[in-house]
Amino acid sequence: MSVVFKKSYSPPKLDESEVLRYAGVKESVSDVKLLLKECVLEVQNELRYNVCYAEFSVKITGDEVDLEFTKIKSKNLAKNLSGANKCIVFCATIGAKIDRLINKYSVISPTKALLFQALGAERIESLCNLFNSEVEAIYQSVKPRFSPGYGDLSVLVQRQIFNVLQAHKNVGVTLSENLIMSPSKSVTAFIGVC
Repeated sequence: MSVVFKKSYSPPKLDESEVLRYAGVKESVSDVKLLLKECVLEVQNELRYNVCYAEFSVKITGDEVDLEFTKIKSKNLAKNLSGANKCIVFCATIGAKIDRLINKYSVISPTKALLFQALGAERIESLCNLFNSEVEAIYQSVKPRFSPGYGDLSVLVQRQIFNVLQAHKNVGVTLSENLIMSPSKSVTAFIGVC
């Protein structure tokens, strides 16, 4: 079985326009931008950018993907990993603080809650993109990341991912019986390496 590695990152550069896109803001509104700046200031020192990951060999037979720790039946994942001989399986999170702020502001300021939700989405995507770029820099040729729930890849695969990565121990992410990740701004994915 592969070794699980952990990595912490400094905050990636914030893409304000992406946060506003996630929030559904179509026009540049100064009041909303000002409110977003308040949200950023409130949470910026509270977020933790952590990833745990492991590398596995890949064998594909038809629509079955063998990753050493599990066999997954998924036509879409098999297509995504086609040509890869290794796969990086990872779990990334920005921590639970943003969940607490979303819950707090959903009662007292729904607009702020929406902006924290959008900010969390942008932050976790930025972390995944940063990790993805590092993997690409090391291996040169990688496939686009692919997460449980995409296409025909069942979210049930989360159980195997959490088990093999020991995500709770390594980055503080848990998986409920209903396959909900906590903290909510967390992502698991596969990156094929050619």
